[in-house]
Parts: sequence; C-alpha cells; structure tokens
Amino acid sequence: MRLLLLPLLLITALPASAAGPAPGTIKACLPLAQIRGTKVVDGQTIDFSLRDGSVWRSRLPGGECAQLGFEKAFSYETAMSQLCKQDVITVLQNMGGLMRGARCGLGEFVAQARPAPAKATR
Repeated sequence: MRLLLLPLLLITALPASAAGPAPGTIKACLPLAQIRGTKVVDGQTIDFSLRDGSVWRSRLPGGECAQLGFEKAFSYETAMSQLCKQDVITVLQNMGGLMRGARCGLGEFVAQARPAPAKATR
C-alpha cells in the first residue's frame, strides 16, 4: 500500500492593500479617474464608488446642502486630477431642465465597509 502525502496549503487573509482600505481610513482627495459613480445618501452625505470597488463617504461639513437630499444630483468642477475636501459641489435641480442650485463644500473622504458578496441561489 502506497501512502501519498500532499502538501498542506495554508490560506491566509489578503493583505490590506489587496482587500481595500480599512473602514474608517480617511483621505483628503480621490483621483478623478478612479471615481466610477456617486450616490447621494441624504442632504449631507455622498458616497463615491471607485473602480477598485471601494466606497468613500463624504459628509458635508457645513451641514445639509439645500435640495441635495431631494434632487439626488450634483456636479463638481476641479482643475486638478483629483476631487478633494473643500472642493465645491453644485446641486442640480430638475425644473423642466437642469438648473444650478445650492453650492456646498465637500468633507473628507472616509472608507466604508465593503458589502458582503451576494450568495448565489439555486
């Protein structure tokens, strides 16, 4: 009788860089080329989704931005290749066409926990 021994493979957690930023990590700026989308959570909170799957939340330090929570649309302009805290967003109001509304400054960007992957159903 022959006994075949197979090496035991240890599975370790991915390093932090491969798994994304730890929740609560703070950044002052996000690279524009990496922003995949945005979601207005409420009148003071915007989530920025990046191409690597990470989500960064900015809470507007000036409090609620007029009509942002209702319209859920905004624009931003920057001369740099990144979007930074204190850059200004402009609420876009839909009044038979897009009109510019309130202007509000962004806060710092805080990494959010990644949602658990959805389980496949049979």
